Amino acid sequence: MNVVITGATGGIGYAIANHFAAQSHRVVLADLDESIIEQKVAELRQQGYQAEGCVLNVTDADAIARCSAQYPADILINNAGIQHVARLEDFPTDKWRLLLEVMLTGPAMLTKAMLPGMQQRNFGRIINIGSIHALIASPYKSAYVAAKHGLLGFSKVVALENGSNNITINTICPAYVKTPLVEQQIKAQAKEHNISEQEVIDTIMLAPMPQKAFIDVDEIAATAAFLCSDGARHMTAQTLVLDGGWTAR
Repeated sequence: MNVVITGATGGIGYAIANHFAAQSHRVVLADLDESIIEQKVAELRQQGYQAEGCVLNVTDADAIARCSAQYPADILINNAGIQHVARLEDFPTDKWRLLLEVMLTGPAMLTKAMLPGMQQRNFGRIINIGSIHALIASPYKSAYVAAKHGLLGFSKVVALENGSNNITINTICPAYVKTPLVEQQIKAQAKEHNISEQEVIDTIMLAPMPQKAFIDVDEIAATAAFLCSDGARHMTAQTLVLDGGWTAR
């Protein structure tokens, strides 16, 4: 099967690509930087895996059209994400819009482009990588929280519209994952709160989580694979939360 993954050269995306490639799927690494894409594709091919690369800006309609035409997805994983931390009154308007474009409009438009092929083949699995912030909120993250909350609603609607086509769409919502994006958030939060980076980890990020641990990228990859398995064929419009007990409070 063709597995198209956006944001595929980053921590979560590459872990998912590696996991699916190891299961004998053909993975398509879609991301912005062609040189990094080529490097990651080469790494997978050196392991004997089937891998292709696609330069894709999910905010670019033409790029979406090219990618979906060249690499029609049996499995689509909307993973691309960015972050900006600031109070709303200090939040640059263009940055606010960009976060929504990348993490809500982008997944919607790429899904729209891939759906006709899935409908024709009567098979499709769409997985959105959400966040704990699709369920709860944190200060200084208005755009990110808005986008991730919107992703859940979007997923439910698409699931309802395609219930008779053997197409499922679900959202994985992890708590903090130790990736370069989160490392940047730690620095930004430390500056915003005027505290140390370790204090950000201990008192902001991991404080609400009973297990007091970052989620591992391999957990997300394995959850995505489960959602594509026959055992999950009737799971759709669902939110799978990997949060160490955070939302039980």
